[in-house]
Amino acid sequence: MARLRRATATSAGGIVVRTIAGVLHLVVGHRRRLGDGGSWTLPKGTPNPLETLEETALREVAEETGLEVRIVAPIDRIEYVFVQGGAKIHKTVHFWLMEPIGGDLAGHDHEFDEVRWVPLADAPGLLTFETERALVERAAGMIAGASGARA
Repeated sequence: MARLRRATATSAGGIVVRTIAGVLHLVVGHRRRLGDGGSWTLPKGTPNPLETLEETALREVAEETGLEVRIVAPIDRIEYVFVQGGAKIHKTVHFWLMEPIGGDLAGHDHEFDEVRWVPLADAPGLLTFETERALVERAAGMIAGASGARA
């Protein structure tokens, strides 16, 4: 059996939040995949040459959601391994908490076939990947902590 070559990859993205009718919501996108119902994920993507991770996160979120956003705070990173093209890839994805400052979900690019606002409390039941569910939980704690600090 052939041994897989090893590779690393880095991406950046965001958890975009806003309050709708008094309820905190975040943006998620749906990607179709052959053989299953697809996946609901957070917006993220790969850096362009000479782009910082923050610049990547802002650009990718704008492209994939149609929203113009600003970074509020760094959240954390997630790591996972997958196999693609004969390589075992160790991927690290850096995430920031973001808020929308313009744009419209209707302007999202082709990478998601659907983009929507969902209540933060519904995200664990919708997001496909455990690593992203845990990240949203961490973001919720950051938001609750910030709200408590202002109270």
